Amino acid sequence: MTVESIPVKAAPKSLVWQGDKLVSGCGRRWGRDGVERKAAFAWSFPFDAGITSVSAPYSALYQERGTEGVLLERERVVRELDRSDYQADNYDYPLALGSLGDGREVVVHCPDEYNVLQIEDAASGERLTAGRRDPQDVFHSRLSLSPDGRYLLAVGWLWHPFGTAMVYDTALALTDPATLDGEGLLPGPAVMNGEVTAGCWLDVDRLVLATTGTGTESWGNKEEPALPPRHLGVWSMSEGRWLHRTPIADAEPGVLLLPRGDQVISLLGHPRLLDTATGRLVAEWPEVGVPVKTTCFGVSHVPSPVAALHPDGTRLAVAQAESIALITLP
Repeated sequence: MTVESIPVKAAPKSLVWQGDKLVSGCGRRWGRDGVERKAAFAWSFPFDAGITSVSAPYSALYQERGTEGVLLERERVVRELDRSDYQADNYDYPLALGSLGDGREVVVHCPDEYNVLQIEDAASGERLTAGRRDPQDVFHSRLSLSPDGRYLLAVGWLWHPFGTAMVYDTALALTDPATLDGEGLLPGPAVMNGEVTAGCWLDVDRLVLATTGTGTESWGNKEEPALPPRHLGVWSMSEGRWLHRTPIADAEPGVLLLPRGDQVISLLGHPRLLDTATGRLVAEWPEVGVPVKTTCFGVSHVPSPVAALHPDGTRLAVAQAESIALITLP
């Protein structure tokens, strides 16, 4: 489990692997030689976060605790993005890029209201979920599409604040946009015991959620099969139940989980490799520091960790202030 280091002049705002090259959303890239190659343009606007689609040449830069963003196709500006300014300085910008089941590349965000999810065609900006809506009072934040684009995960918070998660059927949303306003496909009692802070897709069916908390607060019915505080849970969309619910013994989960087969990488303070079936700590790298961010909301803003797992699962890239750490995984 070696750790190498690529020097950088400024910490990348996003990272994604393209083959064996690392690419940042603003056009910077690093090859096997570790040499940084920059895009032929620079941004004057103070964007401090970014994401990159793994299925297409789209990326986005945005203010994590602001309202402004920009969608890019490689180095070309496609259009500006925006979100409601209501409480925008208190929670992370909700945004996802990816493809739906029919292959269309989309942007998922909340361009008008904090609680109204919209799916838009990435190339044209056409709103695919236009229609009458009846949203709940929930702040959507960390969004992610399942690998096949069928499901949308939204990790956000209710006004308490209390972290929660919802899952929606994207194909159904295209025919009935109001389905993005309800509870979705994940039963509320299943995720209202522990406070959900992070989630990711293991595959097209299995979803991993992580909870924090001490168990002193519970909104769920204790008779229902809920995910307790400070646990990892693996939920099957096809079976509609928890496959595994295991304690996280060593650390809080943080806000970012990266899937790796039946394992996940959590990033809170430093990277940790966890087994999703047992919660066991497989490996950790305390020498690779990342921000200690426990929730996607809060008055005090801590930047989100920036990391990317190689598609073959062998290497993890983690952005740091003056370098990119490259970890060879066991």
